[in-house]
Amino acid sequence: MFDGVVRTLSDVRHVPELKRNLISLSTLDSKGYRYTAESGVLKISKGSLVVMKGQRKIAKLYVLQSSTVTGDAAVASSSLSDDDITKLWHMRLGHMSENGVTELSKRGLLDGQGICKLNFCEHCVFGKQKRVQFTRGIHNTKGTLEYIHSDLWGPSGVPSRGGANYMLTFIDDFSRKVWAFFLKQKSDVFSAFKSWKIMIEKQTGKQIKYLRTDNGLEFCSDEFNRLCKSEGIMRHLTVRHTPQQNGVAERMNRTIIEKVRCILSNANLPKLFWAEVASTACFLINQSPSVAIEKKTPQEVWSGNPANYSDLKIFACPAYAHVDNGKLEPRSIKCVFLGYKTGVKGYKLWCPENRKVVISRDVVFDETAMIPNLSLKDSSNKENQKQVEHQINTETRREIKPPKKYAEADLVAYALNVAEDIDANQEPSNYSEAVSCEDSEKWMFAMQEEMESLHKNRTWDLVKLPKGKKVVRCKWVFKKKEGTPGVEELRYKARLVAKGYSQILGLDFTDVFSPVVKHSSIRALLGIVAMHDLELEQLDVKTAFLHGELEEDIYMQQPEGFIVSEKEDYVCLLRKSLYGLKQSPRQWYKRFDSFMTSHDFKRSSLDSCVYFKKNSNGSFV
Repeated sequence: MFDGVVRTLSDVRHVPELKRNLISLSTLDSKGYRYTAESGVLKISKGSLVVMKGQRKIAKLYVLQSSTVTGDAAVASSSLSDDDITKLWHMRLGHMSENGVTELSKRGLLDGQGICKLNFCEHCVFGKQKRVQFTRGIHNTKGTLEYIHSDLWGPSGVPSRGGANYMLTFIDDFSRKVWAFFLKQKSDVFSAFKSWKIMIEKQTGKQIKYLRTDNGLEFCSDEFNRLCKSEGIMRHLTVRHTPQQNGVAERMNRTIIEKVRCILSNANLPKLFWAEVASTACFLINQSPSVAIEKKTPQEVWSGNPANYSDLKIFACPAYAHVDNGKLEPRSIKCVFLGYKTGVKGYKLWCPENRKVVISRDVVFDETAMIPNLSLKDSSNKENQKQVEHQINTETRREIKPPKKYAEADLVAYALNVAEDIDANQEPSNYSEAVSCEDSEKWMFAMQEEMESLHKNRTWDLVKLPKGKKVVRCKWVFKKKEGTPGVEELRYKARLVAKGYSQILGLDFTDVFSPVVKHSSIRALLGIVAMHDLELEQLDVKTAFLHGELEEDIYMQQPEGFIVSEKEDYVCLLRKSLYGLKQSPRQWYKRFDSFMTSHDFKRSSLDSCVYFKKNSNGSFV
């Protein structure tokens, strides 16, 4: 399940014709489970423990957030369609071309059937759109290490996690296998080449015969030339400003960086992970069919053994690594999949909690979080981005500081009226931006939810504007709300806010003072709970201000995008204290106070926000 725990369903029925697996809520109910649905999320509980979660998708169905265990590791499965299976392998293989995926499927190397035509992939456009085409050179090499191509890519513009700014690649012409090294500076090229040369020649028992590079100083230093001369390596250099003469290395770098851009776009990871992505890209290129070697894979030609795809996972998908921190502690920790560790039978994971890379074999993967049209569309990978960026970067947020002319009671109204200025790079600043951005469907759904809440609370009546009355304007404020990592998903919130700063004292409002609970009261309450071993509960009132009754007649324009047909000239006569109005905090407090006192609660004389109630049996709240 979403929490990494394996659960088994009993009394299931097998219907081969069904394209999707279905879970019966009535059966769960009969087995003592209970379920609730709110804001498009269905939660199934046993006692106080949430054991299943699903998100509402098409056809009013909820898609379960889960994985299917298949051995040492688990692979996400939701009875995928052919399109989904194709996308899954396309992303697992680092956005391999459609021809490459089809070729591997024909050979029976990819688990599952159903590889079909690959639909449009936006991440491939971002990562691979071409401008020029290199000519293709031909080398009649007879074996490995006869002819090596090399090139240095960089500077990256963004240092990697390890501080690297350059990528040095070596390509074997016969097998087209590629190796990559990540360097902090150009002067490290010679030592990297020497280390790679010793390693590769000891592994194969062969020696490098030809080396093709450009004529950059990093490849033509005195020590580099001396080494090649002493080892009998023939040098082939390009003419200045003619990278096409080093076509194999240049094209390989382009292929690697295209995959890096695709994967970073798909995963929504910060650019400082580019080296990890590039390393994974090289690993996948070595497992991918190449036209230059008759559609064989570099690893197959190099080693003589066919490639194995059973352990491939989508880069940056959520990964739950097994831990054992105590009998009552969680059995897994949520990480981000960062590729494959060379020479180790395990997966490379980034742990946002302690900001470290860990290697683990006991991992449960949730690859469905990365497939666009499945249950976690766009939300989980963006949640991962939020988690990772929050751990890596020091977020800077501008504090809301209203002008001195605003009284304390106006803080809420002021904050809501300037909310679009905060995180302006993440959220739309107005209705037009919300309906035209890439997340327009999510924002529209959020606005519809807000309107349903407003109508449910009977917030206003549509009326003709009386003569002599002015209209208060309104606006939409948008916010992405982060949930608890691994429990709640990223939510898109839209709030309709009245522009209360245009209200006139004595006409649109009178008193605005509203008490706020003191910190000392909260500390005292917690002390009493601990001293007497009491039960402590906390709750949140949704759209709290909409519970407050207005005492003045306030007329507001109709919300943008939700103007009632044939009543375009009508205005909203507010019945409830909408967010943004100056008197909203006070009206909410008055409503809350009247409710508490009507239920025999007494208000503290020391703090107007503290209430207590003594019961006849001596207990108290």
